[in-house]
Amino acid sequence: MGMETPTVLVSQISSRSAGFAANREAVLALLDQLTQYLQLSQQEGPARYRERHQASGKLLARERVQLLLDPDTPFLELMPLAGLHEPGSEPGASMIAGIGLVNGVEVLINASVPTIKGGAMNLSTVRKGQRLDVIAVENRLPMIYLIESAGADLTQQASIFNTGGAAFREIARRSKAGIPSISVVFGSCTAGGAYIPGMSDYVIMVENQARAYLAGPPLVRMATNEIAEEESLGGALMHSRQSGLSDWLALDEHDALRQAREIMGRLQRPKTGPPPLPSRPPLYDPEELLGIVPVDVRKPFEAREVIARLVDGSEFTEFKPLYGETLVTGFARIHGYPVGILANNGVLFSESANKGTQFIQLCNKQHIPLLYLQNITGFMVGTAYEQSGIIKNGAKLINAIASSEVPSFTILMGASYGAGNYGMSGRSYQPRFLFAWPNARLAVMGPDQLVGVMETVQTQAAHKAGKDLDPEKIAAAKARIRQQVEDQSSAWYCTAQVWDDGVIDPRDTRHVLGICLSVSHNAPVQGTEGYGVFRI
Repeated sequence: MGMETPTVLVSQISSRSAGFAANREAVLALLDQLTQYLQLSQQEGPARYRERHQASGKLLARERVQLLLDPDTPFLELMPLAGLHEPGSEPGASMIAGIGLVNGVEVLINASVPTIKGGAMNLSTVRKGQRLDVIAVENRLPMIYLIESAGADLTQQASIFNTGGAAFREIARRSKAGIPSISVVFGSCTAGGAYIPGMSDYVIMVENQARAYLAGPPLVRMATNEIAEEESLGGALMHSRQSGLSDWLALDEHDALRQAREIMGRLQRPKTGPPPLPSRPPLYDPEELLGIVPVDVRKPFEAREVIARLVDGSEFTEFKPLYGETLVTGFARIHGYPVGILANNGVLFSESANKGTQFIQLCNKQHIPLLYLQNITGFMVGTAYEQSGIIKNGAKLINAIASSEVPSFTILMGASYGAGNYGMSGRSYQPRFLFAWPNARLAVMGPDQLVGVMETVQTQAAHKAGKDLDPEKIAAAKARIRQQVEDQSSAWYCTAQVWDDGVIDPRDTRHVLGICLSVSHNAPVQGTEGYGVFRI
């Protein structure tokens, strides 16, 4: 990387200042809210359903995940608040998903939560599952399905049927690419859900518990008048002895999880590229991030103070430090892995866009993954900036992001507004992983600007039509629009829609990125040699 004498960042933050204390208290309040929401997602449904499930001798979904994972290893849960406040869903969308180690192998886990509506899949479940499919392909991660699901939530069939079948297509495509899927069936696996084990490379079914059929006894009777018994129709023993759907018959749930771990231990999953250097902690405590970043996204903060608390040894070789100063770019390591960092330090001007474009090209030439630290209200606007080419220069940056082929990761640290979202690798530019801090805001523009634009448009339209405006109606409309924007740009709303991979505590960012960097090296880390047309 050409980092023989890396520069150590020097922090200018005073943890004793009033501003630091105010920021910290405001962020802690948001983290309390995050904790409450996460606790809801971890409940696994009403107590009476959990108790009934356990009384039948079954493990809860999180117990299954815990027993599958290697002891005392991290588990990065993904999209834990998918479906939050969404009609017909629960926080987590009746699924536990994440990245962990199973017999030393990095895997994705997709575990249905049978104590919430029998594990039935709703629209949020489908969105979450489809995002996992993308993660599995991009990072060549094996997928382990822990299945006990009633299939589709029939009350939402119109929303999920047309796209839900993509899950089976993706299992087949991953298998073709040598990325295996393992299904462990603990209970009911009905209708379309039966195709999950049907498409998987390996299938384990628990004796006297697992059931897999395209149509259960009631539907069979309705369709054919046959009175079918569950075990002969779709039981684990039948599928192990007769149909061949099951590859292994497990004595109980613990045995099934043991067998899944054994399968994973036999898979050869070599990492690509050289191993990372030894990890070194930053010189500054990540705890201080809580006091550095204001909750009010209109207030600026110094991006280098964040970088100093994320990267190994707080070492950062800055690229073009005196040019395009509203975009900080440079080379560092996180948990030993090299990264090229682009961090917002204000709005994007032509100079900062050009700088970012060149830096992305350099990282692709050197096969270095990219990290985008977003806190952006957009590109600079105005006559002088339009005349100097802000559109074409911003387009060059977006071109570089769209064409880049090294793994990229995005953290929403604050504002993520308008074209600035695109120019810093927002979700539509397909970063490998995207996480948000709880103070993040995502929208076309801030509420003040949006309300002002709407008022101007309505006023001009009324004048053209020769109509008078009612000030009270205007005020009411402005308040309504403002509240809508506030609600729909919050981190909670965005994560509920699966627009990110989770809202995280800022103090955990370094370790979350370390896991993401590690799993990205299951696939080749290779930059591109070509780009689209750059306007000169």
